Amino acid sequence: MYLPLIANMIVFILLLWVLFRTQEYKWSLSKKVLLGMVLGIIFGLGLQLVYGAANPIMQASIQWFNVVGNGYVKLLQMIVMPLVFASILSAVAKLHNAAQLGKISVMTIGILLLTTAIAALIGTLLTSAFGLTASGLVQGAAETERWQAIQSNYVGKVADLSVPQLLLSFIPKNPFADLTGANPTSIISVVIFAAFLGFAALRLLKDEADKGEQVLQAIDVLQSWIMKLVRVGMQLTPYGVLALMTKVVAASNVQDIIKLGSFVLVSYLALALIFLVHGLLLGMFGISPIKYFHKVWPVLTFAFTSRSSAASIPLNVEAQTQRLGVPKSIASFAASFGATIGQNGCAGLYPAMLATMIAPTVGINPLDPLWIISLVGMVTISSVGVAGVGGGATFAALIVLPALGLPVTLVALLISVEPLIDMGRTALNVSGAMTAGILTSQWLHQTDEKILNSTEHSELVS
Repeated sequence: MYLPLIANMIVFILLLWVLFRTQEYKWSLSKKVLLGMVLGIIFGLGLQLVYGAANPIMQASIQWFNVVGNGYVKLLQMIVMPLVFASILSAVAKLHNAAQLGKISVMTIGILLLTTAIAALIGTLLTSAFGLTASGLVQGAAETERWQAIQSNYVGKVADLSVPQLLLSFIPKNPFADLTGANPTSIISVVIFAAFLGFAALRLLKDEADKGEQVLQAIDVLQSWIMKLVRVGMQLTPYGVLALMTKVVAASNVQDIIKLGSFVLVSYLALALIFLVHGLLLGMFGISPIKYFHKVWPVLTFAFTSRSSAASIPLNVEAQTQRLGVPKSIASFAASFGATIGQNGCAGLYPAMLATMIAPTVGINPLDPLWIISLVGMVTISSVGVAGVGGGATFAALIVLPALGLPVTLVALLISVEPLIDMGRTALNVSGAMTAGILTSQWLHQTDEKILNSTEHSELVS
C-alpha cells in the first residue's frame, strides 16, 4: 500500500511544482487557477481509473491531498470576516455623504434581491418543466455523513428560526463574537457593524474634523493591510484548486453523478438563463452585454475555480473600477454585499430547485401560482446573509425548506454533484454582484464612460 501511496504523492508534488514554475512566465492569476483546475481533473481521472473511488490507497491519498485543499479552504474562511469588515467600513467611510450612502445601499441591495427573485423563479419553472423530483434518491454512507454534519452545524441553529427571528439574528449584539464567525448569520452582522462604524466615522469627521481625518486614515490603512493579506491568500489559489479538483474527481462515484445528471444539466441551463438575465438588464441601461462579459471573464473564471464569492471580492472590485468604470465606493459596496446578500446562484437558484423537487413528494403542486409566489418571496428574504465561502447554498436551503414546511434531507442527498454545480453558482453570484455595481453606477451617473468603452485593459492580478 505504501509504494502506490508514495507514488501518488510524488505525482501530486510534481504537479504543485509545475504550477509554481508558471511564475517565470508571468501568467495572470486566472490562467494559473485554470491550469490548476485542468491538472486536478486529469490527475483525479487517472486516480479514478487506476484505483476506483472506494480503494483504501485512494482514501489515504486524498487525506494527504486534503492538507493542501482543505488548508486552502480554511485560509479562505480565515480572511472572509476581516475582508468583508474592512471592505464595508472603507466603502462607507469614503462616501462622505450619508444621503449617497442610502442611495447606493438601496440600489445595490435592490438589484441583488431582484435578480435573486428572478433566479428563484427560473429555477422553479425549469425544475417543474423537466420533471425533477426528490423521489427515488438513495441515502448512502457519504450522504449519511453529510446529513450528520448538517445536523450538527446548521439544524437547530438556522432551520428552526422563523423569518422574524432570522431577521433579528442579523443584528449584532456582540460584534466581536460575530467577527469570529460564532453564528451562522455572523457575516451579515459584521456587514451591519462595519456600516455603523463607517457612518460613525462620517459623523466624527463632520463634528471633529481632525479626529475624523485620523480615523479615516486608520480605516484606509486597515483596508490596504487586509487587501494585502487577501492577495497573499489568492496567490495560493492555484494549488488549492489543484488539490480540491483532484479530490472531487478522484472520489466521485460516476454512477451517482450519472444518476443525478439531469439535476446537473438543468442547474447549468438555469445558470445560463440567469447570466442572460444579467446581460439583458445591462443592455436595457446602455451597457453592451458582450463587452461586459469580455471584461469580467477573468473574475468569473476565478470564482468558478475557487468556489468562493468572498475570495473574489478584490478581483471583483478591480474589474468594476479598472474595466467597467465604476467608482471604488460603489464597487466595494456591490462586491461586499454581493458576497453576503442576494447570491443569485447559491441563495436564489439552488434552494428554489430543491423546494420544487421536494414539493410533489409531500402533495404540493409546484406549479400552483400562490406556492410559487411564496417560494420566491421566501428565497428572496432568506438570501440576506448567505456566507461567501462554501456552505452558503446549504445555509440558504436550510432556511427556505423548513419555512415552507418541507423536509431538509434532500440537501444531503445531492452531495455527489454539489461541487460540480457550486462552481457555476459561485460564478453567477459574482456576476450578480458586478451587475449590481455597474447598474447602480449608471443610475447615479457616476460611471467613467472612457474606462467602460476602452478596449484596452491590464491584467487584474498577476
